[in-house]
Amino acid sequence: MTTRPVTAYTLTFNEARQIRAVLESVKWADEVILVDSFSTDGTVEIAREFNARIVSEKFCGFGKLRNLALDAAAHDWIFSLDADERCTSELAAEIRGELAAPRFDAYHVPRKSHFLGHWMRHGGWYPDYRQPQLFDRTKLRYNDELVHESYTLNGRLGYLREHVLQYPWDTMEIATAKLQRYSTLMAQRYVDMGKRATILNLAGSPMAMFLKVFVVQQGFRDGRYGLILAALYAYYTFLKYAKLWELQRKETKAPNS
Repeated sequence: MTTRPVTAYTLTFNEARQIRAVLESVKWADEVILVDSFSTDGTVEIAREFNARIVSEKFCGFGKLRNLALDAAAHDWIFSLDADERCTSELAAEIRGELAAPRFDAYHVPRKSHFLGHWMRHGGWYPDYRQPQLFDRTKLRYNDELVHESYTLNGRLGYLREHVLQYPWDTMEIATAKLQRYSTLMAQRYVDMGKRATILNLAGSPMAMFLKVFVVQQGFRDGRYGLILAALYAYYTFLKYAKLWELQRKETKAPNS
């Protein structure tokens, strides 16, 4: 069966703890690219063991880094895999079969996420479609956003059946560290958008987020895991607006005050 060649890519910064498992899961791809923001923990050295191509670039926003990967790829069909994700053998086989005669220009892949040792089924974490992970790069481009980057697709969007496995938050320490980083980036993105922090944002948005995850998205069905997840999202929401407020103060504060 003839199938279109695929470039798999991932973005990294100090991901030595898990990059080996990521790259093992995409050995089936025709090319693997690592866009690395100058890791210092051996991430790049591990990637070279897998003959991955390394594109070194300082962090300039996730959207721009993803587009760098697309520009560097040797093939038009792209498989995007984050550094906390794994491609299953079933998904690899489905991708190969689908690309023998593609029906769509981009495909969402369901993600099954592992949270504190538990496979989540609710709370917005399953099947967790966010961005197409398999696509024709001539039809899709990421928008230049610092974090939670969106995309523009000039084509048809489909869905695959098999899963990507995600291991984003193995411990509370990892979870809170990521939320700190992402809330800082999101606050800056809000500044760039001209958004302002208000009392309603600071007080109401975290509560609304908790209710969304725990009640509307049925996080309660995952028990204490859903409760902790909802609380973490509320915390993240508060942080990003508090940091936005802090940035606003810095902008308006007189230089000599």
